[in-house]
Amino acid sequence: MPVRAGIFDSGVGGLTVADALHRLAPALPISYLADTAFFPYGNRSAEEVSDRAVVLARMLVDGGATVIVVACNTASSAALERLRAEFTVPVVGMEPPVKPAVERSRSRTVAVLATTGTVSGARLARLTERHSGDATVTTIAMPGLADLVEAGEIASERVRGMLSDALRGPVAGGVDEVALGCTHYGFLRPALVSLLPAGVEVIDAAEPVARRVLAVMAESGQHVPSGPAQEVLCYATGDADSFEATIRRLRDAGAALPPLRVLRPVA
Repeated sequence: MPVRAGIFDSGVGGLTVADALHRLAPALPISYLADTAFFPYGNRSAEEVSDRAVVLARMLVDGGATVIVVACNTASSAALERLRAEFTVPVVGMEPPVKPAVERSRSRTVAVLATTGTVSGARLARLTERHSGDATVTTIAMPGLADLVEAGEIASERVRGMLSDALRGPVAGGVDEVALGCTHYGFLRPALVSLLPAGVEVIDAAEPVARRVLAVMAESGQHVPSGPAQEVLCYATGDADSFEATIRRLRDAGAALPPLRVLRPVA
């Protein structure tokens, strides 16, 4: 049976996961669905995000996806258990990389950057309680930051100012691990590295999640093909021209992206 990974997010953020998965398995067919018509998720209720997640997962499964990747921390917090109950294909979600950040911290001080929705969600609270141990884990809501990334803005003074303001206190307090709790923030790694002192590490979950996808596919008997590299087929629920413009701005700013093809009419 042909295999296909179906990835969805509220916008371009999940392309960080698509890029990691494409690097690990370039011949794997990937469909990417950006729910730009409902962006941002961070300001919506958990019930609304859960309902959207079901709609998007159904679109991807109907399009041939044999594994679903919820490449959004907010949607994973709101809908992961529901998706696993309602769909027969494997479902892989995201979670802020609190555990590896705590494990790697020498100062026992960790900061987690996330959307308002993720910071207020039960999933992050459970993660922090389960894995913090003797470390101090500070969660920092970043309202508006994903919106800037969604507009293709990843290295501007406005972005750098938001990051600097948010991290000034934690850095002064000795933080040495910064965990990214939103897939959009993966595009901000270069800006973060340039702002943070030497010795402060930035961790995101894109590659570990990509590896988990491949493991889950193997466990469910799905053979990942070898052969020529495939383009990631992209759809947007909102305006496709705006979505393509954002991708161009991200590429122009040096963002790591897989080969992409935006299909019309969009989903």
